[in-house]
Amino acid sequence: MVAVVLPRRLARFNRVVTNRITRPFAGALPGFGVVTHRGRGSGRLYRTPVNVFRTRDGYVVPLTYGPDADWVRNVVAAGGCDLRTRGGSVRLTEPRVVRDEARRAMPPGVRDVLNLVDVGHFLFLTRE
Repeated sequence: MVAVVLPRRLARFNRVVTNRITRPFAGALPGFGVVTHRGRGSGRLYRTPVNVFRTRDGYVVPLTYGPDADWVRNVVAAGGCDLRTRGGSVRLTEPRVVRDEARRAMPPGVRDVLNLVDVGHFLFLTRE
């Protein structure tokens, strides 16, 4: 299933420019985090800044580039990842991609923004 929400050009720009700028402080800001994961083929360690929100048993990440983004596929294939958020670090397991057009897991303001850009896929992860 291919669900590209934001343009691939923007994804490429964010990966090359924006992520490098935000990575150092994304793990300390509310609503942001850095997912550490390994490449499926290369085994290389990656650190990807994301928007992230607490759930009852873990965290949820809105998939602004859809469920086929490399980092999402890496996390799902590995069965989890590490997340640095609000200055702490947590191991996350049981990754599951969920399609939710109502965006129920998101805070109201965030839900509105995600609605504007038509984000309907989310990665739910359980705290180890």
